[in-house]
Amino acid sequence: MTVSKRTLNILAGVVWYAGGVALLRKAVSLLLEAHALRPDQEGPAVVVAVGMLLGAAKARFLFNRSCRRNLARIAELVDPKVWQFFKPGFFIALAVMILSGALLSRLAQVNYPLLCAVAALDLTIAVALLSSSYVFWQRRAFW
Repeated sequence: MTVSKRTLNILAGVVWYAGGVALLRKAVSLLLEAHALRPDQEGPAVVVAVGMLLGAAKARFLFNRSCRRNLARIAELVDPKVWQFFKPGFFIALAVMILSGALLSRLAQVNYPLLCAVAALDLTIAVALLSSSYVFWQRRAFW
């Protein structure tokens, strides 16, 4: 099924944003759970600060480049197919990351330090995804 390159760019952007929003929601949920366990602790505030800083760095040094490379790869496709908005290896890595994240979240239940650690990881990736999404707009990927 052949599609336009614009369609592939939009699909890549939707997955990018969906991942960022899903991880942000999950991080907030984990932070609220951690706060409920120990309301007098500063852990969630530290997690937010660290997650924002590391996420911004990850966006700048890793995710921006990944977005640019993927958009360039899409632009070079001769006969784009709907499943080509990411490389096949990305889909495998995505499945592994989703399963790992779900497992970590389950293991973290009622464990304050682990809740904070998993929330930090999720928040870092969410901030990186959402921050680097400007590349789609910068490269006019959606129009």
